[in-house]
Amino acid sequence: MTAAERPGDGAGQGLVERWRDLLAVHARTVCELDRALHRHGLGASDFEVLGVLAAGTSADGGPAYRVQEIAERVHLSQSALSRLIARLDRDGLVERCLCPEDRRGVRVSLTAKGRDLHGRVLPLQRAVLERTLTDGPRT
Repeated sequence: MTAAERPGDGAGQGLVERWRDLLAVHARTVCELDRALHRHGLGASDFEVLGVLAAGTSADGGPAYRVQEIAERVHLSQSALSRLIARLDRDGLVERCLCPEDRRGVRVSLTAKGRDLHGRVLPLQRAVLERTLTDGPRT
């Protein structure tokens, strides 16, 4: 039985192919980002978190973000994000403190070292994105 003869495959097959193309572009981009950032001690997810923290101010206008605010902007589970933030803290790139308004919550802010590293590798990240996202799909 050919793909065209299988029930329900007609219109849906195009969506499946688009989905697989998106996954391939994502995987290729993350792999290239990880390779490029590795020599700076970062991975793609590390850089995303530093980017969120460097981008501006939190919802309440302060320089520190609640972990939940970061989680809304990066695609990591809460536990993976907590481990990543702990590592960035150990490396001196971010600092954590308790939320004054909610002692159970944690706020995260970028350190001077983290801001400097983010600024230095930002052009590298942009170059990888330019290369991987403008070339079109590869086979």
